Amino acid sequence: MSDEKMTSKERRHQQAEEFTQKVGEKESRRIKGRAHKDDTVWFGLGMIGVVGWSVAIPTLIGTAIGLWIDRVWPSRFSWVLMLLILGVALGSVNAWYWVKKARENIIND
Repeated sequence: MSDEKMTSKERRHQQAEEFTQKVGEKESRRIKGRAHKDDTVWFGLGMIGVVGWSVAIPTLIGTAIGLWIDRVWPSRFSWVLMLLILGVALGSVNAWYWVKKARENIIND
């Protein structure tokens, strides 16, 4: 209905509904903000740390195992290099999983 054809009572009713809707939206954002009050800059930096460690740990483990294999059973292949690459690959898959999980949580909220 256009504003010209509405009576003053209908216009007030429409304005009241719009106001109620805006207040409801702001209140839902406020409630959502309270639920996620721990999601600060430090929380974000912590998530970066989790992703970093999820790559670093498998890489270090692969390197350590490769050094041990090269020392115990020397061969013409560098086990350090192969297991380093494997550790980086596994760590990257692990980091991708954590980022995907965090993204799904954000989208669901």
